[in-house]
Amino acid sequence: MSEFFKSQNPYIQTLLATLFTWGMTALGAAVVFIGKKVNQKLLDGMLGFASGVMIAASFFSLLAPAIDLAEGGAVPSWVPAVSGFLLGGGFLYAVDKILPHLHPGEQKPEGVKSSWQRSVLLVLAITLHNIPEGLAVGVGFGVAAVGLENGYLASAIALALGIGLQNFPEGMAVSLPLRKENISQRKAFMLGQLSGIVEPISALVGVWAVSMMQGLLPYALSFAAGAMIYVVAEELIPESKRSAAQGHSDIPTIGVMLGFALMMLLDIALG
Repeated sequence: MSEFFKSQNPYIQTLLATLFTWGMTALGAAVVFIGKKVNQKLLDGMLGFASGVMIAASFFSLLAPAIDLAEGGAVPSWVPAVSGFLLGGGFLYAVDKILPHLHPGEQKPEGVKSSWQRSVLLVLAITLHNIPEGLAVGVGFGVAAVGLENGYLASAIALALGIGLQNFPEGMAVSLPLRKENISQRKAFMLGQLSGIVEPISALVGVWAVSMMQGLLPYALSFAAGAMIYVVAEELIPESKRSAAQGHSDIPTIGVMLGFALMMLLDIALG
């Protein structure tokens, strides 16, 4: 682990980490310069991979530390983990019902009625995914900054690496549908990478929140985990299975297994 990175304050660490995750989103969005579409089996597998990474990250980098931090507190250690987890999922559920957005492959927008263009609604759908991812990274570095154990910094770095890897297919999931809407390559790329800009913003909010409310650290970690699992269950896995009728429904499942295994490896190896 770089001494330079370790010596930075948590805001700089978070910014550097989320610039990486944003960059991976942009790299995925840049696929539009190659063509209008990608092999469906590959895309389904990558979305499954992203799901596996997020599931593993939610436990190893967020829920497990939340339970550890709650040990010996005024309430049983499961209370912050369970309540924060459900609050995180509930928060994303509420945002999902309010914010107008359109998922790739669907015709009917979700959220409140809006006259916004389809391209904007498509970008907002992935932007909604990226909020809990950025928040999770920020909370992770915020927890490491309060100096509890060095292992939490390694866990935060593993979380950022995992989210960065799974942002590549998410960038593709924005830009490629935009190209199918006959939007130019340049504009599809710009909108695709723009969906990731919310990660540095929400991550910095997460760091600030942790610094202001250190007594709520277990709740903050489990809140981020709940929000991420909601995204996986509500959007990523269903999207990866959308083309299952074409006879390759096992490919997303394999992707989930590989993504989970890689995130588990990163967290354990770096920790």
